[in-house]
Amino acid sequence: MTAMFFNTVRKVSLVLAMTTSFAAASSTASFAYSSEAQQMCTGDAFRLCSSEIPNIPKITACMIKRRAELSAGCRTVMDRDLAAQKGKLAAQ
Repeated sequence: MTAMFFNTVRKVSLVLAMTTSFAAASSTASFAYSSEAQQMCTGDAFRLCSSEIPNIPKITACMIKRRAELSAGCRTVMDRDLAAQKGKLAAQ
């Protein structure tokens, strides 16, 4: 059971890292995850949105929808990253 959990955590971390790399290189309006967001929100993603894993856009939508249930650290990082993303979109 523990090995399976850590394997899943590893897969989600890899998906988040790949998504971050893709989002940074892309000019689309997708949400770019910071490494801090990955660190602070992985537990919340498993706790609140595990049914959406590994679909990153669905995980993001789920976490935004369930914002009130996020841990304080994850909520702070997501709010900051979303605000930064909105600023970039407004500048385009």
